[in-house]
Amino acid sequence: MIAQKISLNNDKTLSIQWDDGHNEIVSLTHLRDECPCAECKGETILLRTYKPEPKPDLPGKYELKNAQVVGNYGLQLFWGDGHSTGIYTWKNLRDLCECEECVKSIMNSDEEQNEQS
Repeated sequence: MIAQKISLNNDKTLSIQWDDGHNEIVSLTHLRDECPCAECKGETILLRTYKPEPKPDLPGKYELKNAQVVGNYGLQLFWGDGHSTGIYTWKNLRDLCECEECVKSIMNSDEEQNEQS
């Protein structure tokens, strides 16, 4: 699964066309809040987990300034608050999709898990 085309829509959402034909739409707010970097999500090193320190929101936090493909596996996003250490893998980006089809799929999956519990 590889992104074929990535475009910014109205400064609020990112559109991604995937090689399997799926058209993803994800809000910039959701993307930034799900930044996968250690500073935002924490990290585990040698069985020790480090949680991120809470930080105040800075101006430009949800303003996407630039994006750069990293190798064959992901996308690095550059935000208006200066943050740019998160590299979103193609799988990570696809899992963040907020299109109607993906949201329904997630809801159905959650319902099935609840029924099995």
